[in-house]
Amino acid sequence: MIKALALFAASAILSTPALAQVTVSFIEGAPKDRFVIENTGRCGLAATILTIDLSTAASGLVYDVTDSGPGVEVFQPFELVSGQGVVQQHSKITDGDTAVILELSSLAPGETVGFTIDIDDTSGRTETMVAGHEISGAEVTVKTLGQDYLEAMSAKAQAVLPVSGCAA
Repeated sequence: MIKALALFAASAILSTPALAQVTVSFIEGAPKDRFVIENTGRCGLAATILTIDLSTAASGLVYDVTDSGPGVEVFQPFELVSGQGVVQQHSKITDGDTAVILELSSLAPGETVGFTIDIDDTSGRTETMVAGHEISGAEVTVKTLGQDYLEAMSAKAQAVLPVSGCAA
């Protein structure tokens, strides 16, 4: 009986498809806010386009990268702080933009990409500080191997996207 249960458990584990899982976390900071993108799954991602779109958040969020435009007070330009080896390119971000697009060559399990930038709330609440509930609803899209995956940021300032299909 014990052997049968062990064999059943082993076959269930082996039959579970390997998934990549992209976890995108937003960390409010002063003077720089941070996004961390991590493959928290069991297999690697192939070439991927990742978009973080603030326009769907209810708080009127914008990227504040210069001293002019809709941002307030302190601004911070986009700065890639980790994952430089896998980021092939990123979109040019101008003040007031609502989307950042990163093109990744791959992303191995446990590998991270991080960038700093300033996000401001233009709704008039807490303009220079963005809490988790304010970024809630912002959309993260992952495009890889001909498939699109979409998840909204939660009130805990995180989006988790299970991605089927492992990099060969």
